[in-house]
Amino acid sequence: MPQNIILVGPMGAGKSTIGRLLAETLGLEFYDTDRQIEARTGANIPWIFDVEGEKGFRAREREVLQQLCEQCRLVIATGGGTVLLPENRKLLRQSGWVFYLNVTVEQQLERTLKDKNRPLLQTDNPRHVLESLAQERASFYEGVSDWVVETDGQHPKEVARKIVKLLVEQPEWSE
Repeated sequence: MPQNIILVGPMGAGKSTIGRLLAETLGLEFYDTDRQIEARTGANIPWIFDVEGEKGFRAREREVLQQLCEQCRLVIATGGGTVLLPENRKLLRQSGWVFYLNVTVEQQLERTLKDKNRPLLQTDNPRHVLESLAQERASFYEGVSDWVVETDGQHPKEVARKIVKLLVEQPEWSE
């Protein structure tokens, strides 16, 4: 069986919420890479972006992802930009079953409207930012993923059930 269950996709796709549900359902540990970065630095993501810039944040993200992927039988929710670095994409493909949680920009806007913990959306035109990010990152999400799962208009429990169903259909899962 591949080592881990890894969720990728844009912000607002439901990676953290669905990841927690998957971990609970499957009896596995759950880790959110953004929360791990915050716990290790003692600072929130917007502060890290302000002080270290996106490049500094991505270096921290790469380190956390590497350490989590060295472990086995985890559910890992990644940050939306994790797929930007080639070394992260390689690591994701090698470290488990990868699910791309896809979501429309409209749904992202609805889900992230009041969230001040998303530095890339602290702009006058968050729709434009989300559209640009989708265009930039969609092929990376697809390239690392074993499955694409749509999350628009679906309850997180339903999405988690779909993922569990996909997993149990894999012969390697029961090994």
